[in-house]
Amino acid sequence: MSAQARAARLIVQALEAEGVEYVFGIPGEENIHFVDALSDSPIRYVLVRHEQAAAFMAEMYGRLTGKAGVASATLGPGAINLQLGVADATTNSTPVVAITAQVGLDRIYKESHQVVDLVSLFRPITKWSELAPSAQALPELIRKAFKTAQTERPGAVYLAIPEDVESAPLPEGLRPLPVNVVRPQDPSPSQIARAAEVLAGARRPIVLAGHGASRAGASEALVRFSERLGLPVATTFNGKGVFPDDHPHALGAVGFMRHDYVNFGFDEADVLITVGYELQEFDPVKINPKRDKKIVHVHQFPAEVDDHYPVAVGVQGDVSRSLDALAGAVDRRFELNGTGERIRRMLREELEQGREEGGFPLSPRRVVTDIREAMGREDIVLADTGAVKMWMARMYPTYEPNTMLVSNGLSSMGFSVPGALAAKLAFPGRKVLAATGDGAFLMNSQELETAVRERIPFVVLVWVDGAYGLIEWKMDLELGRNSQVAFGNPDFVRYAESFGARGYRVTSADELLPTLRKALDDDVVSVVAVPVDYSANLQLTDKLGELTGPF
Repeated sequence: MSAQARAARLIVQALEAEGVEYVFGIPGEENIHFVDALSDSPIRYVLVRHEQAAAFMAEMYGRLTGKAGVASATLGPGAINLQLGVADATTNSTPVVAITAQVGLDRIYKESHQVVDLVSLFRPITKWSELAPSAQALPELIRKAFKTAQTERPGAVYLAIPEDVESAPLPEGLRPLPVNVVRPQDPSPSQIARAAEVLAGARRPIVLAGHGASRAGASEALVRFSERLGLPVATTFNGKGVFPDDHPHALGAVGFMRHDYVNFGFDEADVLITVGYELQEFDPVKINPKRDKKIVHVHQFPAEVDDHYPVAVGVQGDVSRSLDALAGAVDRRFELNGTGERIRRMLREELEQGREEGGFPLSPRRVVTDIREAMGREDIVLADTGAVKMWMARMYPTYEPNTMLVSNGLSSMGFSVPGALAAKLAFPGRKVLAATGDGAFLMNSQELETAVRERIPFVVLVWVDGAYGLIEWKMDLELGRNSQVAFGNPDFVRYAESFGARGYRVTSADELLPTLRKALDDDVVSVVAVPVDYSANLQLTDKLGELTGPF
């Protein structure tokens, strides 16, 4: 029986109906009919080198497009390898559909080769986890998978397809279900009135915009809201760019391990207007330690419960419509004090300091400054987890939504290289750079081969210090010493070249910016290794520890 006559073809047709463009994965013996059916589909199968990378690719594609990214694997070990990226997607509120093979229904009920209860394994890290019991169930299950993954709050879902279901004869008359999209609603007038009443009595309100504001496409409405009411706006690390950092009301990003400049804006506030903020992005105890601030929660779903996040009013509905309605209901404009300008000035001074630092190895500030110089406003940077993330998230000026990406829900290491590949597929006209520490880089560096083979160009900038730098920083900060953090590295230039990519080694501070520009302009897969001096880590935290406010 040909692959076209099997249920696997129905799976592919259902993916086509959902608008899927890419499937990231590795085939196995138990899903060969599915992979074969994809060969006759406009969907592009991106063969990866590790299933974890496939899940990260699906996640970043879903984050940038709003459409669920699809990761595929075989049963058992292949499925289990997907789990880190799947959990990362769920904790980062990103739509992903993970589809794997499973043993046949004729032996799944007993002890047998490669039998693992995958549905139960995936259930705690997904919004929904299920097994397809028959070919007849596939249209409903696949439609439910995408609808569940993409509906607010988005996240990952999992579907196991037994090998005898995948290879079953295609039932007569079965076809994909029509796609229906859940539309966000207008906010309740009573919610808007109550929120306006809170703002009417506010002394010094502040806005915190999170990842949900980016997902909702609320950047323009957020700017209108801030300008109409005269409100300062900070973002979470995951929300960077939803409010442009060069706007005069911008305070920068909150989320650093110490009381950073932007935190002083929250210290002075009596009302917090949170827009698309989710608690896993940033612990609210750091901005509301005394539980004394009134909170207006603007989002498409209710807030999570937390002792330091007592919501006075929850405004649920389309984020842009909610902001516009609330702005129209508040009959006053607040006066900006000097704190915001001082915060912006201090961040600008750090960037200027980085521009002037010529030491070698390079200071983190110099690296951040040169990355910003090399990238356009809409180009995409992925900052991997570690000390790199801390420096990039707090310092890197960001002007458009989803142009500086971090993992702040699960904070997974190793996502940036596979994520950069997916980002380039989502936005082929933009330059894409993965900024990663040497520890995180080697966790998924095998995907350089995937990028070269698939002709998907991006640049990897490896911050080289021979250690797990963030853990070293934390140990030094809290214990006064560090241990078990140092490691050796390969020759990164030769390593890149062995995959068919280009490799560059930075040997002075002045080489970094021209090297980055050349690598980005060449539009091929490139790896740039830059030695970094992390002595600036403790200098920064010591400096922030000595800051007092108000400024």
